[in-house]
Amino acid sequence: MFADLHLHTAFSDGTYTPEELAAEGKRVGLAALALTDHDTLEGCPRMAAACAKLGIEFIPATELTAELGAHEIHILGYWLDQNSAPLRTAMTRFQAIRVQRIHDMCARLNSLGIPLGAESVLGIANCNSPGRPHVARALVQGGHCKSLDEAFERLLKKGKPAWVPKAKISAAAAIALIHQAGGAAALAHPVLYRCDELIPQLARLGLDGLECFHTKQVGNTPAHYMGMANELGLAISGGSDCHGLNKGNPLIGTVKLAYHYVEELKHRAIKHALRAAPQLAAT
Repeated sequence: MFADLHLHTAFSDGTYTPEELAAEGKRVGLAALALTDHDTLEGCPRMAAACAKLGIEFIPATELTAELGAHEIHILGYWLDQNSAPLRTAMTRFQAIRVQRIHDMCARLNSLGIPLGAESVLGIANCNSPGRPHVARALVQGGHCKSLDEAFERLLKKGKPAWVPKAKISAAAAIALIHQAGGAAALAHPVLYRCDELIPQLARLGLDGLECFHTKQVGNTPAHYMGMANELGLAISGGSDCHGLNKGNPLIGTVKLAYHYVEELKHRAIKHALRAAPQLAAT
């Protein structure tokens, strides 16, 4: 039995519907799927229903943008209570910040002579958690760029003319928010940050798991992060980070996490859920 614990749909910056994503999970033989859309749980009810029809275990989850020191990091929250008032309030705020970022990026594009309106980007996004991929798609559809890659490389990547910093919460706040919602917190794609020295700090802040298996983590990298996880007492996680057709061929099925790792991560989520039970019952 295998799982993929890092997946996105059109409720954030993916292209699949929850139903399409569940069907792809079934096609590639996965027994458990976690939907980790950015700053939202809105796709989870549909994903749960689609997985139930296909006999797949579903894990409600999200991906939060956080910071530790000067570093941006992404923290995945698993087995979240979707009715958690603190989490729902925080996500409403995060989504408003995302919409404002779209307006800010479009203003920068306009200053460069590219007449792209924020409303056209938000129309393409058609979700409450828009992001740079939607701006890139709008640039291509408007004939301003030939490809998504060109849009990012010329305009939208960090340091490029239309890049706007993403608002973040502290790593400690992100982990606490996940725990308050009865979930387990795992660091996403650590190889991308190039600062492994952060991982022990995150463990001290209460991090539960480390994404050791990821599409960008190849060669000896998974073994390296598994060693760190074992040394720090962290659970092992993994997923493809599939965004549907946004980034070429769909990635689901290219990373398969052995199910016994899912059980260890679930065990940690249960502990947090039990601690959070009085608060969750009050909400």
